[in-house]
Amino acid sequence: MSCTYADGLSPYEDKGILGVAERFDKEDEVNEKCEKLAKLMEASQHVVVHTGAGISTSAGIPDFRGPNGVWTLEKKGEKPNINISFNEAVPTKTHMALKALVEKGYVHYIISQNIDGLHLKSGLSRQYISELHGNMFVEQCSKCHKQFVRQTAAVTVGQKPCGGLCKGGGNSRPCRGGTLLDNVLDWEHDLPEKDLDMSIMHSTLADLNITLGTTLQIVPSGNLPLKNKKYDGKLVICNLQPTKHDKKADFLISTYVDDIMTKLCKRLGIEIPEYTKDKDPTQMDIGSQWTIPSDINKKTEKIYNIKVKEFNLKRKSSLNSEKKNLIKLPKTEDESPKDEKDEIIKEEIDT
Repeated sequence: MSCTYADGLSPYEDKGILGVAERFDKEDEVNEKCEKLAKLMEASQHVVVHTGAGISTSAGIPDFRGPNGVWTLEKKGEKPNINISFNEAVPTKTHMALKALVEKGYVHYIISQNIDGLHLKSGLSRQYISELHGNMFVEQCSKCHKQFVRQTAAVTVGQKPCGGLCKGGGNSRPCRGGTLLDNVLDWEHDLPEKDLDMSIMHSTLADLNITLGTTLQIVPSGNLPLKNKKYDGKLVICNLQPTKHDKKADFLISTYVDDIMTKLCKRLGIEIPEYTKDKDPTQMDIGSQWTIPSDINKKTEKIYNIKVKEFNLKRKSSLNSEKKNLIKLPKTEDESPKDEKDEIIKEEIDT
């Protein structure tokens, strides 16, 4: 479980703020906020959801920084009481709701910090998710970097050999000498490049970023939901504990994420499917690929570049208008000379 996963990580002292008391909105407040969130989603063109350990606690997997989190208890010299393994854990109502929301077009991308593989088990397609910290049920070739689904959780942590030689996949041939490594990051590892690139682009493109079950303490993943703020996007934070970005959110919902997703789907007229093994890739005999499709990456990059370019042109036009207005203003004695002011404005526009 997350306990054994945490035991496999390298020693690391600064694990953030631990054990902060949870808060709960009143039932009528939750209903009102879920209604507001549903309307926001209906009005949005690009919705991105950022998920953390809090969405997996109802599956029996403890979180890390909650009142009974792995690292909270570790600081006290204790360990959580766990009676389920990664292999036995199944997706929660939140995981299944997110899959349904993606399929119905209300959610366009998911960015996850979780390594438990529950998004994968829900049947969510790889083209709709970035896994920034890895996945216990995925192994990656050391040579070609293709990723493959495992039937069981890897017993190693930190990108160590775990599954023999590369299997290839599709029309590609197996690598000569490529070794399969576990796909779970340790503290010192860089985030996976393609997953991070997709996360940055989608977080920026989003007119609505939603966070579920994360205190947003780990960077850079914890700062991604703010990427759309520069482009007038909105942020909704759903978490029981306070987060470091609460003041930057448009509003907060403080209750169990399963309850939020149940109410949200009801308001959107979406039925949350039950988990079934026949749609779980980890239950298949032959490991399927879990590599981000290159065409999806290129398509997203193209859209991202267009949006950034359009915004910069809009901003430049706005600054030019401000420049004209400033030039028309009567000069006062304490003002800088006109040519100096023009130079300052020109420098800002160029920037």
